[in-house]
Amino acid sequence: MKRSLSIIVAIDQENGIGKGGVLPWNIPGDMKHFKNITTLVSEEGKMNAVIMGRKTWDSIPEVFRPLKNRINVVLTRNKSLQFEEGVIVSSGLKDALKAIEEQYSEKLDKIFVIGGQQVFNAAINDASCNNLFVTHINKIFDCDVFFPEFQGNFALKSKSETINEAGNTYCFCEYQRIFKQS
Repeated sequence: MKRSLSIIVAIDQENGIGKGGVLPWNIPGDMKHFKNITTLVSEEGKMNAVIMGRKTWDSIPEVFRPLKNRINVVLTRNKSLQFEEGVIVSSGLKDALKAIEEQYSEKLDKIFVIGGQQVFNAAINDASCNNLFVTHINKIFDCDVFFPEFQGNFALKSKSETINEAGNTYCFCEYQRIFKQS
């Protein structure tokens, strides 16, 4: 069975997602939202997978790695890197999806791509990517990595109230892929 893929990301007003290998903001409400979305399962005994690039893995503080209650998948071409037990290591998105299905087909619920830029680019262009969970931060940060343009291929499905926290205003949006008639 071909599962759909979702992306979860926080972006600034210019689609910025990071600077110098870290998030340029500290918004506890967004981190809580991220954890809720990526751990919520449809039935007991299931688990969600989170797919990330090696730089995203490195940006997660060690005490939080691997992300608890989720199947962690790291994409890297460097075969000599060592990861914690249970972390799936793949060379690319297609290989990762195949490995998750092979190892966790019965337990797997949802699959989320959580970063960074290269992995987002691959995922957003993958036909199985149907949903985006986007935190829109109403500010411009001096970012050096960006989320790809998506407005033309995804339509807004839902939008939260605007939240004001830690000197930032933001909202949570969900987008769904627009399937064009051929």
